[in-house]
Amino acid sequence: MHLTAPFARASLSRRGFLASGSLALLGMAASSAEIGDEPLDRMPDGSQARDMITPAAQRCIDRGLEFLSRCQHRDGSFGERQYMGNVAVTALAGLAFMAGGHQPGRGLYGKSVTEALQSVLSKEDRRKAGYFHHPNAANHGPMYEHGFGALFLAEVHGMVGNKELRQELRQKLKRSIELIVASQNSEGGWRYTPEARDADISVTICQIMALRAARNAGIYVPKSCVDKCTAYVKACQDHTGGFRYMKQGSPPGFARTAAGIVALYSAGIYKGPEIERGLRYLMQNKPGQAFPRHGMHEAHFFYGHYYAAQAMWAAGGDYWKEWFPAIRDELIARAGSRQDGGWSDMFCSHYGTAMALIILQIPNNYLPILQR
Repeated sequence: MHLTAPFARASLSRRGFLASGSLALLGMAASSAEIGDEPLDRMPDGSQARDMITPAAQRCIDRGLEFLSRCQHRDGSFGERQYMGNVAVTALAGLAFMAGGHQPGRGLYGKSVTEALQSVLSKEDRRKAGYFHHPNAANHGPMYEHGFGALFLAEVHGMVGNKELRQELRQKLKRSIELIVASQNSEGGWRYTPEARDADISVTICQIMALRAARNAGIYVPKSCVDKCTAYVKACQDHTGGFRYMKQGSPPGFARTAAGIVALYSAGIYKGPEIERGLRYLMQNKPGQAFPRHGMHEAHFFYGHYYAAQAMWAAGGDYWKEWFPAIRDELIARAGSRQDGGWSDMFCSHYGTAMALIILQIPNNYLPILQR
C-alpha cells in the first residue's frame, strides 16, 4: 500500500502453510525501510494463537466451511436472495476458506477458492476498467463490493498455480487498485461509488485494506494516497476516542471505531494517541454485551466484529487475550441457533457465515493481511 514499510512485511504463517504466497511478499523486504517501520517487539511470536481455537470452535469452523461449500452457486459466487452473486459476499467466502489454509486448487476446499476467484474476476465492469461489482445484486454502495473484491484478489495473489489465471488475476488486480486510487476524494476517503465526491469511514476502510494487501503483493500504490487517507481517518475520531461515520455530523460508534483503527493499522500507523484512545473505546463494547440479539445494531454485528477482532489481533497483548475468547464464545453460541452449520444474518447467511469463519480463524494467521 509505494506505501509505508509495514506493507512490505508479510512473514510466513506460524504453521508455514502460505509458502507460495508469502515468498513473493518476502522478496519486497529490501525496499521497505522508508517510513513507519514496525518495531521488532510488535512482530508476533506465536503466543497470540496458542489455545485460542478450542475444540468447540473448531467444530463450528468445520461445520461452517462445509456449509459454505454446499451453498456455492454454479458460477462460483455466493449470496442469497437479492444478494445472490454479490462480489463482497463471494470475496469474503473465499477469504473464509483461505483463513482455514485452503488455497486455489489445494486443500479440501481448494476448488471452492478457485471458483470464487473466477467468479470475482468475471465481475469486472466492461464499461469501467478495474471496477468489480455485480450490477444486478443488492448492495449498499458498489464500492463496498469493489473493496472486498480487490482485497480478495490481493490476498490470493501468489497462490495461483495456473499461469493463465495468474496473469489474469494480476492484470485485473492492478486495474482494481488504479480505480481505488483514482476515486479517492479530496478529503482522503472513499464513498459508495467510484466518483471522488464525498467520503465515509465505512467505505474507506474497505479500500485502504485492499490497498495494503495489494502493496504486499507488489502492486504500486502512491504514498500520497495513503497519507491523505490517514489524515481523513484521524479527522473522523472525536474526543471520546470513537470514530464517526463521517468527519462531521455523526456520533461515534462501535463498528465505525473498529474500522477506523484497522484503517490506521492498514496505513502503517501502529502507535499513537488515536490508536490507544480507539482501543479503549472498543473495550467498552466487549463481545456478548455490545450487540443485542435484535435491533438496529444487530445489522452491523458481523461487520463490526470482523474489524474489531483484527484490531485486537494487531494490538496484541491483553487486548487480544481478553477480546478473542469473548467473541469466539459469542460466535459459538450464535452458531447453536442453526442446524446447518451457518450463521444467521439480517442480510445474507453466506455473508454472516463467512465473517464468523474469518474471525474464528484469525489465530491461524494464514491470511497475508494479518501477518504484521
